[in-house]
Amino acid sequence: MNAKNIRPDTPEGLKPLFLSVFAKLLAKVYIAALMQNTKYSFKELIIHLRGKAMLLVIIRTLILFTVTVIFLRLMGKRQVAQLQPFELVIIIMISELAAIPMENTGIPLLSGLIPIFVLFTAQVTLSYLSLRSEKARGIICGKPSILIENSQIVEDELRRIRYNINDLLEQLRSKNVADIADVEYAILETSGQLSVILKSEKRPVKPEDMDLPVKYDGLPITLVIDGQVINENIKKMNYNEEWLQHKLNESGIKSIKDVFFASLDPDGTLYFQLKKGV
Repeated sequence: MNAKNIRPDTPEGLKPLFLSVFAKLLAKVYIAALMQNTKYSFKELIIHLRGKAMLLVIIRTLILFTVTVIFLRLMGKRQVAQLQPFELVIIIMISELAAIPMENTGIPLLSGLIPIFVLFTAQVTLSYLSLRSEKARGIICGKPSILIENSQIVEDELRRIRYNINDLLEQLRSKNVADIADVEYAILETSGQLSVILKSEKRPVKPEDMDLPVKYDGLPITLVIDGQVINENIKKMNYNEEWLQHKLNESGIKSIKDVFFASLDPDGTLYFQLKKGV
């Protein structure tokens, strides 16, 4: 029979549906078991089985998503632009391996989980080697390339790494550098980022260059986010929730839940913003 003439509400059309979800033998057994139940019509059987297949896809997707997120978190906190080449390759491969069992439920779930675990192990091993050995780091991650030295473009290095001048100028502009004559060194890091070191006379003036005293800024500590108190941060400042409520009461705020955001400056000043409509 031609595949184009197979209808989904016929026995011939039912077989491919199960082969995509279960092994061939299990599919036949499941069909036979359900067919013995007289409360199902054949059409209802198809709908029932499709619901089972959809539920299986949802469960597999959630499992693979959870495992992938866990492994990526364990691999370390880096932005995409800061990844080494081998780390970027591993992330791409993990995403592909996770997608295959999602799309094809006929593939066992372990066929996706085991390669993901292997890649995670490889990433951890390579990271450890690059951390412990300078030679291994050079092989795995590569070495930085000096593209500009003493305001002179290093042509040989540009050719070696196949980096054109337009890309170099674009990267310099992104660093707010318009003139190559202002650059002492421009170094292409192993992550692909360009580090620019300006000549001393072209660098921004700092207060210490003029012997000016400066006030310590520090870092504001977040105390409330969307009405929820960050107890860990309050304890770091040697305060408690009662103190926070008292400070808010002084400003006419009756409840912490009305506060959208609140932070404490190093000088002890409390900044807060109320929720919209309060």
